[in-house]
Amino acid sequence: MRKLLLVSLALVSPLTFAKTECTSADKATWQDQTKFQDDLKAQGYDIKKFKVTAGNCYEIYGWDKDKRKVEIYFNPVDGKVVKQEIED
Repeated sequence: MRKLLLVSLALVSPLTFAKTECTSADKATWQDQTKFQDDLKAQGYDIKKFKVTAGNCYEIYGWDKDKRKVEIYFNPVDGKVVKQEIED
C-alpha cells in the first residue's frame, strides 16, 4: 500500500506543480510595474495583490470591472494575459 502511494505521487507531482512561464525576455524590456498596475486600474481592475512570479509574470489577485474575483498572469513585456482564473 505504501509503495503504491509513493508511485502515485511520483507520477502526478511533476504535472501538478508546473509553474506558469510568461517570458524569457530581459527585465530591461519589461513594462514598469507601477504604470502597468495604473493601466489595469484605469481598465476597471481592483488589485488586492500584485507580484512578480518565479515564471517571470506579473500576477494580480483582485476583481475585474464586472466585480468578479480574478487571478491573472500577464506577460510583463507586452501585457498580454497568459493565464487567468475568474470566479463568477
